[in-house]
Amino acid sequence: MVSEPVVDLTDVVFAWPGQQAACLTLDRFRVAAGEHVFVSGASGSGKSTLLGLLAGVLVPGQGQLLLKGTALRDLSGAQRDRFRADHIGIIFQQLNLLPYLSVLDNVLLACKFSALRRRRSAQQGASPAAAAGMLLTRLDLPEPLWRRPAARLSVGQQQRVAAARALLGRPELVLADEPTSALDAGRQAAFMDLLQRECRAVGASLVFVSHDERLAARFGSRFAMPAAGAAEAA
Repeated sequence: MVSEPVVDLTDVVFAWPGQQAACLTLDRFRVAAGEHVFVSGASGSGKSTLLGLLAGVLVPGQGQLLLKGTALRDLSGAQRDRFRADHIGIIFQQLNLLPYLSVLDNVLLACKFSALRRRRSAQQGASPAAAAGMLLTRLDLPEPLWRRPAARLSVGQQQRVAAARALLGRPELVLADEPTSALDAGRQAAFMDLLQRECRAVGASLVFVSHDERLAARFGSRFAMPAAGAAEAA
């Protein structure tokens, strides 16, 4: 039996409020359970807009977008926020860690906003804190760093904290927006190894946006976005 896709997008058109011209037009974009998809495209092609739609931050003006069979367009803003917290882990380009919170507390934010993620974390450890510690250890962040404020970490360490936060509580979908852009080649490769390994460990689908074409070889699927705003599978 074939499981339903985690993401199923059909004939979606999105335009910013007050603008008539669409900034994003997609005929089809699908992500299967456990699939890792590399999304590439020129600046202005709509990569970040696509992630905003998948996260439920943006709502398509036309077309259908289903996440785990749920039409995000039919949900209220509060319901989309809840759905995102329960089912989606996000690694932002700017990481969005709270600098004054400790490493551990930053990771645990995923469970503070979602009772479902908190319950699922029991599959990863005896408690949310234990599960967070397990992920941090597997992502090569040793325990002496866990009580350190996030602002006192290197960029590479902060990216691993952001990855642990996204993965805590076994989300079905992880969205990553250029998370390796500030890393040199060696640290970039190490981070990608860790991220993809941990996504597989928790069974998460991964949509990874990057302008770095060298990373495409790491992915089983690729989605190319032309600068014109239409998108096609590659």
